[in-house]
Amino acid sequence: MSQPIVPVILCGGSGTRLWPLSRASYPKQFNRILGEKSLFQASVERLPEPDFAPPIVVTNSEFRFIATEQIGQIGRAPGAVLIEPDGRNTAPAVLAAALTVARTAPDGFLLVCPSDHAIADATAFRTAVRAGMRAAIDGDLVTFGIVPERAETGYGWLALDTAPDMEAPPAPLKLAGFVEKPDVATAEAMQAGGRHLWNSGIFLFSVKAILKAFETHQPEMTAAVRLAVSRAEPDLGFLRLDPESWTAVPEESIDYAVMEKSANLAVVPFAGHWSDLGSWDSIAREMGLDENGVALSGPAHAIDCEHTLLRSESPEQTLVGIGLKNIVAVAMHDAVLVADISDGQRVKEAVALLKAEGVKQATEFPRYHRPWGWYETLSLGTRFQVKRIMVHPGGTLSLQSHVHRAEHWVVVQGAARVTVGEKVQLLSENQSVYIPLGDVHRLENPGKVDLHLIEVQVGPYLGEDDIIRYEDVYARK
Repeated sequence: MSQPIVPVILCGGSGTRLWPLSRASYPKQFNRILGEKSLFQASVERLPEPDFAPPIVVTNSEFRFIATEQIGQIGRAPGAVLIEPDGRNTAPAVLAAALTVARTAPDGFLLVCPSDHAIADATAFRTAVRAGMRAAIDGDLVTFGIVPERAETGYGWLALDTAPDMEAPPAPLKLAGFVEKPDVATAEAMQAGGRHLWNSGIFLFSVKAILKAFETHQPEMTAAVRLAVSRAEPDLGFLRLDPESWTAVPEESIDYAVMEKSANLAVVPFAGHWSDLGSWDSIAREMGLDENGVALSGPAHAIDCEHTLLRSESPEQTLVGIGLKNIVAVAMHDAVLVADISDGQRVKEAVALLKAEGVKQATEFPRYHRPWGWYETLSLGTRFQVKRIMVHPGGTLSLQSHVHRAEHWVVVQGAARVTVGEKVQLLSENQSVYIPLGDVHRLENPGKVDLHLIEVQVGPYLGEDDIIRYEDVYARK
C-alpha cells in the first residue's frame, strides 16, 4: 500500500441466527467457530501492519473488554475503541469512526469490515483492497462484490453494467445498483447472467469522501453523530460516545443511508471464497462436508446421515445422529438446537420465542465473560450455587461484599491473592478460604498463569445484583 489504510472493525452486533452458540451476551464474532481463533481475531489478522494502520474497533460497552482481550491475544493493539451507547446499525458506527479518524488523519482512508465474516485467502483479499484504492483515491465509495458460487437468496446483490473479466487482475468497476435479497428465480437468473455479485458489506473510501456523502444524504444523522463524537469521553483506554447526543441518532445501515443514494460508486469483484456465516448451513459448508454432505464438530458421530451438521460444543457431551437428512443439530450443555438445515434463517424466530417466555438461554451465554476472565455455573439450587471462576494473570475482581450470601473459595489451579476484611493472604492449589456474609473481599491473580477456583455460594438469594462494589479497576458500577 502507498499509505496505511485504517481498518474499521464493526463488532457490536449480537446476531441470533447461529443460536445457541451465538447469543446476545457473547455473539458469533467472538466465538471460535472455524478454528483456534475467533472470527473477530481473524478479521484483524488479515489486515496486518504496516500496510494497514492499527484498527478502529467499534463495539458496545458489554463487549469492550472482550474485544481488547482478544486483539491482545494475537499481538495487536487497536488504534481506538469506540463505545456505542446502543446499537444503531452500521451507518452511525462508520460515521463515528470516520469523524474520529478525521481528527488526526483527515486525508486518510477507511476499510470498513464486519468482524464475523470468513475470507479464506487473505492475500487475495488484500490484493483486491489495493485495486480498490485506485478508485478510492479518485473519490469513489468502493464496495467489494463476491463472485457468486450459487443462487443465494440470503444475500443482497450488486448489479454491474457488464460482466467482470475474472481472468484479469482485480480492478474497480462502475457499480450500477443494489439488489435486495432475491427470490430463488431472481437469484438463479442473476447468477446465470454474470453481471451480478454478492454484496459483501465491506467498504473502502477516503475520510473526506464518506463524510461528504453523509453530509449530503444524512445531514441530521451527521449532526447527531458529530455531537456524540465531540462530547465523547475517554474511559480506561476506550472512547465512550456521548449517550445523550446518541439518542438523536437514527438506526440505519450504511447501504441505505449513503451508498444507495450516491453516484460515485465503484465495486471490486473478488473471486476468492467468502461467507458471512449467517446460517448453520453456511457454517457446515465452511467446516467441510464429507461425501454425504455431512459436517461434524466436537464429539459428534453420524450414521447413515446426509446433508447434515452435527456439532457438540462440550467435550463431555457426545452427539450421535442416525438416519438424518437435511438436519442441523447443535448441542451445548444448556441448550440444544435441532432444525431443518434449510430453515437456518428462522433460528431467530426461536430466539424471539425464548425471549418472550423469559428463558435466559435466549440471550445469556453459559460462560459469563468479564474483564478479569470468566465464570460459569456448575450447579444451582434454591440456596446454593457452585461456580468455576477463571482469572487472567494480573486480573483483579472488585473489592465487594454481599448482603445475602457467604462464599467458599477453593483454588484448583494457579495462585490467588485473597483479601477478606483487613487480612490479605496467598493461596495455592488445594487451599481454600471462607468469606462470611457481609465481609468485604477481593480476589486477584498475582501469578503468570490463569487462576482457576471453585466458588460455593450459600444463602437465600444468589443473584449477580447482590454485589456492593467499593473499588473496581475496570470502573464498573
